[in-house]
Amino acid sequence: MAKLFSSRGLKTTIISTPPFSEPVKTAQDSGFDIGLISIKFPPPKSQLPDHITSLDQVISDDDRLVPMFVEALSLIQEPIEELLRELNPNCLISDMFLPWTAASAAAFRIPRLVFHGTSYFSLCAAEELRRHKPFRNVSSDSSPFVVPNLPHEVRMQVREADGRSYGVVVNSFYELEPDYADHYRNALGRKAWNIGPLLLYNHRDDCKKPAIDARECLAWLDSKKANSVVYACFGSMAKFSLAQLNEIADGLDASGHDFIWVVRKANDDDGQLPTERFEGRGLIIRGWAPQVVILDHPAIGAFVTHCGWNSTLEGVCAGVPMVTWPLFAEQFYNEKLVTEVLRTGVPVGNKKWQRTRHEGVTKDAVSKAVQLAMAGESAPEMRRRAANYKEMARKAVEEGGSSHNDLTAFIQDLSAYRPR
Repeated sequence: MAKLFSSRGLKTTIISTPPFSEPVKTAQDSGFDIGLISIKFPPPKSQLPDHITSLDQVISDDDRLVPMFVEALSLIQEPIEELLRELNPNCLISDMFLPWTAASAAAFRIPRLVFHGTSYFSLCAAEELRRHKPFRNVSSDSSPFVVPNLPHEVRMQVREADGRSYGVVVNSFYELEPDYADHYRNALGRKAWNIGPLLLYNHRDDCKKPAIDARECLAWLDSKKANSVVYACFGSMAKFSLAQLNEIADGLDASGHDFIWVVRKANDDDGQLPTERFEGRGLIIRGWAPQVVILDHPAIGAFVTHCGWNSTLEGVCAGVPMVTWPLFAEQFYNEKLVTEVLRTGVPVGNKKWQRTRHEGVTKDAVSKAVQLAMAGESAPEMRRRAANYKEMARKAVEEGGSSHNDLTAFIQDLSAYRPR
């Protein structure tokens, strides 16, 4: 986002912590006018262990640390406000986990924009849940109910609503979810600008070091036919039991399709997976993978995903159908968007939000969903629709495209902002 602002002549300063500074330095070296200020985290008064610097680590180590992590975030308010006093910015953009920044921005009489890192669909569904509370009359947490007032009938389980701000910048594009962009702005009365997909502005995949050389991975894919390989990745925070890992392995194997499966290092049991039976047909990557590069390869025919919004957008921009397996948070919203609104995905069937080790999806469910996405009766239509959204995404960020124009409108709005 900062690179995008810089490309429009805006001076952006990122306040970060040392472990997350490397991508900013890379952008600076590439000529982007982006400032970087590092602050200590965890802060001195925090009870959080010093080695914990991200929510990913909290989930990996012990999710009982979450309250300490939230408290640590509140303790950086004072140093952030000292920086605001020094920098005198025109606006403050922060994510939903820093709600106190709304008060900080108000104190300095500047607008605070929130970046949720999710879709209009999720924002609309969460807000309608907060307003109407349709879950009050259901018999259990797993009972389905209709979320009222949305452009499509959507059945959901209970999820949390979003926060409030002057406005929202959304990593999405209008053509992907026009009904929900309009609903958020008009029916809910929120100021919002879609400026994505941000990944299309960034031609480098990531600054992280992959667990496999991209050339090795591409060479393996080059030996496969078009649309013949399944790519499975569940993000950096998924923790599966050994039993569930084996169900995934057996399901991918039983699908009859070649596959690439990314298993996060924190799954300590993954070393017990019988990988030898997958030789030639399955490539297992332990750690971080060059996901955008993999998804863009013509051999990829489907993407098994946890429905994190970044991964969902990467699937959209690659034009591949998805097998959806949400694990927690707004991932369940994103699944509904992909499978019921966009109709470019097949649900694997997980309905349960699990905070610890995820389990409960059978190999048969995995195999069936993969087969439907790859070669089912609806697969050609899903692939056609996915390809159309890929093209729409590309056009959205070009000059004159919907996201390009919304960014212009965003800059104009902030330029005209006068504190009340």
